[in-house]
Amino acid sequence: TQRQFRAPQATVTGLPPLSEPPVPRRRSVAEEDPYAALGIRLGNVTLRPSVTNSIGHDTNPQRISGANRKGSGFSRHEGELEVQSDWNVHELRGRLRGGYSEFFRDRDASRPDAEGNLDLRLDASRDTRILLESRLRLDTQRPGSPDLNASVTGRPLTYQYGASAGVTHDINRLQMTLRGSVDRSDFEDAQLSSGARLSQRDRNQTQYGVRARLGYELTPGIRPFIQGEADTRQFDESVDSSGFQRSSVGLTGRVGSTIEISRQLTGEASVGYQDRAYDDARLKNLRGIVGDAAILWTPTPLTTVTLRGASELGDTTIAGSSGTTARRATLEIAHALRRNLTVTGFGSFGRTEYDGQGLREDFSTIGARLEYKLTRTFSVRASFTHERLNSTAQGSDYTANVAQVGLRVQF
Repeated sequence: TQRQFRAPQATVTGLPPLSEPPVPRRRSVAEEDPYAALGIRLGNVTLRPSVTNSIGHDTNPQRISGANRKGSGFSRHEGELEVQSDWNVHELRGRLRGGYSEFFRDRDASRPDAEGNLDLRLDASRDTRILLESRLRLDTQRPGSPDLNASVTGRPLTYQYGASAGVTHDINRLQMTLRGSVDRSDFEDAQLSSGARLSQRDRNQTQYGVRARLGYELTPGIRPFIQGEADTRQFDESVDSSGFQRSSVGLTGRVGSTIEISRQLTGEASVGYQDRAYDDARLKNLRGIVGDAAILWTPTPLTTVTLRGASELGDTTIAGSSGTTARRATLEIAHALRRNLTVTGFGSFGRTEYDGQGLREDFSTIGARLEYKLTRTFSVRASFTHERLNSTAQGSDYTANVAQVGLRVQF
């Protein structure tokens, strides 16, 4: 074998040093929303508080029928807080909103409202997660509600709050979830037009439930599941004002699927059947179809379509009626005319039927909202809503138009 050697190269001196190669300039990444609130950082948790103050007019603040209704201007004050963690493992997220509507001409119609939830996910291992949830809701009853069987003034408060704990475990594509929950409902006594008080303590109850779900991931975006639930509703008073024992036990079975066909279409839908048996033999079992649906469709980057639906069985204190069957659907379409200008149209329909009474209520709304973001901190909001209730009960129908405009401050 013959080796080849390269001849030594001559060294050239006196030349200027070579300049460093130019560094390519990086293109700036476009923000998803340049008007979104930055939030307040507390360690690895981000808080996004906001305050909204509005003024408007309501043609029927008490939601009553007949010539007794009178419109009124109002002011509304609303606060909101969002919580989102940024941890490597685990997750904490939540949202709390509270507001108060004060009517100038009808003080009895002034009312608070609130709702919120706080969820914590603990990643015990790669395949096991512990889920902790809490929730609350504050609302009011309208004077013409069928469960208020007397002429009342003002709007009695209702409190609903609860918590749940569960565990989810994955075995390859199989996912198993077990969850237990407890929920409480309290009703404030109503003030009668005569000055006396109507007790609603017979409606206060506590519900305990357990739910098991088994799901299988067919594709990365499709996970069908089967779910079974059992619950018991225990009323504080064993006998209500009509002499019926309202405590009950319910069994529910569902089938459904989570959907993520693409980034443009996501959601979850389920349908099932529930059978509820009461302690009082005079109340027949309440049976019916139950279900939930929440679909989010984004046909274009500027347009979002949200569809929600639900069917559930509820309680009532009407004598001889086992309970209610409530179905509702909501459609919302939001379109961004500009990056800081969004218009939203919405409509909803709901029907509530009282078992064994021939009583039915149809509730519908239609309206539009407009949001103009001035900066990351300030935005102007305006809305108009038309509400209508058609009831088979004499003198319960009503219509209402609500218009308001306000300023939102977010951090």
